[in-house]
This record gives sequence, structure tokens and C-alpha cells, in this order.
Amino acid sequence: MTTMLANPPPTKSAELEISSFYLGDALMGVPIDQIEEINHQFDLTPVPHAPACVRGLINLRGRVVTVIDLRVVLGMEPATLTRQSCNVVVRSHGEQIGIVVDRIADVVRTRQTDIEPSPANVAGIDGQYFRGVCKLLGELLVILDMEKIFSVDRHGH
Repeated sequence: MTTMLANPPPTKSAELEISSFYLGDALMGVPIDQIEEINHQFDLTPVPHAPACVRGLINLRGRVVTVIDLRVVLGMEPATLTRQSCNVVVRSHGEQIGIVVDRIADVVRTRQTDIEPSPANVAGIDGQYFRGVCKLLGELLVILDMEKIFSVDRHGH
């Protein structure tokens, strides 16, 4: 006879590390295993007729990477590049895509069970691109669904 534990011990798959950053006052994050690198490279080549969210292309050690303005995708004002601005390069479907963020925050360690469904909007931002939210001390961390964001980039919506 096998007994089931009511609260099984946590496994590595239940733990989640999220790289967090700010867009304005909103704290957002992406699971760290989706991130290739974070840099300050904004030597962008414009792309004629590209969707408004595409800031341009960069040469990242010989690879061409599209850089999108996450603020535009989320319906916010376009990013103004400052010394704190960063380019977070994320990998999806074998592609590298850069996202412009206002400033980098911390790596947050949480459990999958601590992530709650996201409300319809957070800080006035449409929640269709959110995977969920995680309550931190005094702040709400919005976890982004990069697959949905990248599908916007690919289809120009």
C-alpha cells in the first residue's frame, strides 16, 4: 500500500527564478531560464515599415537581434532611453529577441504555487500578456508571457 503525502516536499520544478525589471513604476519579470543576457546595447538599426513596437535591430556578436519596446506592446508610452535602460535578450523558438526595459531590479525566487492568476489589468496595463502575479513585500511582480509578446512582434499586432 502506498501512502500519499498531503504536502509533498518541494521539488526543483516547483521553484522559479524570475529576473525582474521596471517599466515605469510597474515591476515585471521573466523566468530566468528564458533570458540569454542583459546589456546596454542600443546601437539600433531602424527597420522600415516595422510595427511600432520594433525599436530596431542590433548586431549581437554576429547575430542579428530584433529589439522591441515592451512599453509599446503593453500599451504604455514608448520608452525613453536613459543610462538605466537595459536590453534584456530573451530566447524563444530558437530566436533571440531584445526587450527594452527602464531599469533592472532583482532576481526573485518564488514557488510556482505562489503565482496567482493576473487581474484584467495591473497599473493600467492590459493583462493579456501576463502569466500571473506574485505578491512581494509591498509590491506586485507581474510575470510576463513572452510567447504572447513575441507573437505580437511576429505578426505586427
